[in-house]
Amino acid sequence: MTTTIRMLFAYDGTGFRGWAAQRDPAVRSIEREITAVLTEVLEEPVRLRAAGRTDAGVHARGQVASFRTARNIPPAKLRAAINGRLAADVVCLEAAAAPASFDARFSASSREYRYRIDTGDVPDPFTARFVWHREGRLDIASMRRAAQRLMGEHDFTTFCRHPGHGRATVRDLQRLTVAASGPRVELGFRANAFLHQMVRALTGTLVLVGDGKLRPDDVAVLLANRNRTGTGNLAPAHGLTLERVVYGRRARP
Repeated sequence: MTTTIRMLFAYDGTGFRGWAAQRDPAVRSIEREITAVLTEVLEEPVRLRAAGRTDAGVHARGQVASFRTARNIPPAKLRAAINGRLAADVVCLEAAAAPASFDARFSASSREYRYRIDTGDVPDPFTARFVWHREGRLDIASMRRAAQRLMGEHDFTTFCRHPGHGRATVRDLQRLTVAASGPRVELGFRANAFLHQMVRALTGTLVLVGDGKLRPDDVAVLLANRNRTGTGNLAPAHGLTLERVVYGRRARP
């Protein structure tokens, strides 16, 4: 008899080549490190499923992973055992038994990311690993108008790395907020799922709007064009955090 275990992780992605294990075992990835520790503790092979395959340098406060095990170990004891072996930049916040049908990726109804920007004249050394410092005021009102053009179900080919032939590029962007407090600007994203580098591409484009290099209405044109050309550079990975994964039905805002 096997048990499905659901785990909640937080990590500083600075020292990792993203979530996904790489072919080269010398390349550090979050999936490989957690899998190695679980395999050691449970003394059996472990196959992890994650809600979001975060890119190199991207952080998480609410990453969810699941796996099945034949071992009979209380989840609280398992959590303590792996936290005692993981490096300090990865921590298991919660562990619990889940229904057999639960899958961290396919059972999720939405994911929530937050991108943090510091517009001050100098970076804050205490947050620099988690915030994109780009000096200069941004036009928040224009960024909010542009964000409205992006919400809803669209083909987001313009705002992703090429997904590969035949792969779906339609996503439902349920929420896109732009908030400012002093020099800090934060963009909040919620969607049923995200394409590769989609949040960073959207952020980079909204910053162009905030800089006055694009108009809010230009964003709708770029979206309709379904072409990465002209959308500007990606926002740096280190400003992005996977904040939360939602399971079950939830009303749209």
